[in-house]
Amino acid sequence: MKRSDITKLVIAILIPLALGAIAGRFTAQAVPEWFASLNRPSFSPPNWIFGPVWTVLYILLGISLFLIWKQIPSKERNNALWIFSVQMFLNFIWSFVFFYFNQIGLALVVIISLWFSIVFMLISFYKIKPHAAYLNMPYLLWVTFASILNAGYFILN
Repeated sequence: MKRSDITKLVIAILIPLALGAIAGRFTAQAVPEWFASLNRPSFSPPNWIFGPVWTVLYILLGISLFLIWKQIPSKERNNALWIFSVQMFLNFIWSFVFFYFNQIGLALVVIISLWFSIVFMLISFYKIKPHAAYLNMPYLLWVTFASILNAGYFILN
């Protein structure tokens, strides 16, 4: 692998990890206070599971971003990178909407939008590099579960 590719790989992995860390840092205070006071859906996993799961998913997102980013610049590649950016933005703001602003219903709208943006990302990635799309299947599954969980919190609270 060329040195420029290694640099791109590191940057691509750091982008989702950094965004996740920033969101987590600003919203963590709501977990022991506001979030702990909510009625939990029966299928809600323990809080400790979210950090490791999101870390793995962010690393996979970064690797898939790298696989697309290193392709020859084209309209299709640039579109895929734009869709990646949109879904990362939605991923980032969901934590603030849910935990920081305590807006469970609006967070549900955001996470459903995130789910659709992930589907669009998978389609655009698949057209360029199928492996990049496959790497994000766990992400789609987790956000599907998180959407159902968000809906559960909305209904119960």
